[in-house]
Amino acid sequence: MQKSNKAILKDIKAVLEFYQALGFERLPLKTIQDTGYKIQDTKSCTMNHASCIVHRASPLNSGQKETALKELRDEIGDCQRCKLSKGRKNLVFGEGSVDAEIMFIGEGPGEEEDIQGRPFVGKAGQLLTSLITKMGFKREDVYIGNIVKCRPSFNRDPEDDEINACLPFIEKQVEIISPKVIVSLGRISTQTLIGMKTPISKIRGHFHTFNDIPLMPTFHPAYLLRNPKDKWLVWEDAQKVLERLNK
Repeated sequence: MQKSNKAILKDIKAVLEFYQALGFERLPLKTIQDTGYKIQDTKSCTMNHASCIVHRASPLNSGQKETALKELRDEIGDCQRCKLSKGRKNLVFGEGSVDAEIMFIGEGPGEEEDIQGRPFVGKAGQLLTSLITKMGFKREDVYIGNIVKCRPSFNRDPEDDEINACLPFIEKQVEIISPKVIVSLGRISTQTLIGMKTPISKIRGHFHTFNDIPLMPTFHPAYLLRNPKDKWLVWEDAQKVLERLNK
């Protein structure tokens, strides 16, 4: 009987954990031809970040994406992987179309998001929704997620250990959705995804890449609530995103 993709991934994870216990940090992996999965460039993969290793060799259809997201949510479960879990009301997984052309990635849930268990539903979320509408989409046409899925207390910046614990999940969401363009909202999201500590004011408006997907950094909607004069800069960035989608 042929194994399911979930069973195959479980077997791979067990093998990786075995070699990790033996002290291996990297493995000379080759493409797995029979399963439809392939191994990413191992230069960027380590035993401590096994989720980056396995990727499908062909795109997923809508039904497969929905199943993969559900399985990912089940894997996260009642997450206790970092200290943010102790203060949350709800884990905020992300939401939107599985076939979204644009994926917006913010920093983390705020107070209202923590209460509702949905991303960007407070005042900053209303501003993001307005931007999405102005770009010619409905909120349900795009996909919205965050770097961390639990609210940092008092809306502080998430710490490195919290980001590292949660990062594999947003990476997997990006892989499943496979958007044409990512829009990173704010400093934390942008610096995490592109691996640069450059201030957001200096890198916004210029395309970068994340896992071979064009990524446009821009200001976080919460910043715009405090600095409404910069809304035109975000609209300028959004127009560049629309131009890239039309290429």
